[in-house]
Amino acid sequence: MSSDLPLHQRRRPLSATELATIPWLARLAPDERERAVADLQIADASPGEYVCRSGRPVTYWFGVVDGLLKMSSDNAEGLTMTFTGLPPGGWFGEGTALKRESYRYNIQALRKSMVAGLHVDTFHWLLDHSIGFNRFVMNQLNERLGQFIAAREIDRMSNPDVRVARSLAALFNPVLYPGVGEVLRITQQELAYLVGLSRQRVNEALMALAAQDVIRVEYGGLRVLNLVALRSSIFPVK
Repeated sequence: MSSDLPLHQRRRPLSATELATIPWLARLAPDERERAVADLQIADASPGEYVCRSGRPVTYWFGVVDGLLKMSSDNAEGLTMTFTGLPPGGWFGEGTALKRESYRYNIQALRKSMVAGLHVDTFHWLLDHSIGFNRFVMNQLNERLGQFIAAREIDRMSNPDVRVARSLAALFNPVLYPGVGEVLRITQQELAYLVGLSRQRVNEALMALAAQDVIRVEYGGLRVLNLVALRSSIFPVK
């Protein structure tokens, strides 16, 4: 299908393999799952393409099946602030969907990504009928709150190595991003976009973390060896 069409016009039903990557489906009763599966759609987002735009009304609750997105906003001076990255397994925008309000942030693909969506009406139907779905959304909101508190702390940190470590730890959150596991497929340039540092400075920080056996740089990605140290930055950073 032509990538010249808007993202919502390129959507299609999910395959069985793609459905298996959605973490909250297993929490649903058979009739709830049937309704959700019938409504779920997926589309390929090209690098740089927007999935959500600030000021647009919410229509879907979105999740990353594959790829990498970033959440950001632009201030009055036209400067962009990146809040977080969104790796595989991450579902986002539940707060906006709950309130049926317009987006207050932009979601943009950093690389070719597969993005699934559940219509906001079905999202609310599941909230009204499914205890399992409610628990999942409550856990999401709780983890997201902690994530954004941590993000504010990261913004105030002057040590680049610690900033990279904490930002990486956020992407390895097993509750928000269960599709990541122990290896995150990310380039140093993509990480630089998310952290707000140069690629060269990110490379230096990764080498420092690798020297402390906190991570291992692998082809096409990063493997976490000590998530506790990555989260707390208790290791000696040079």
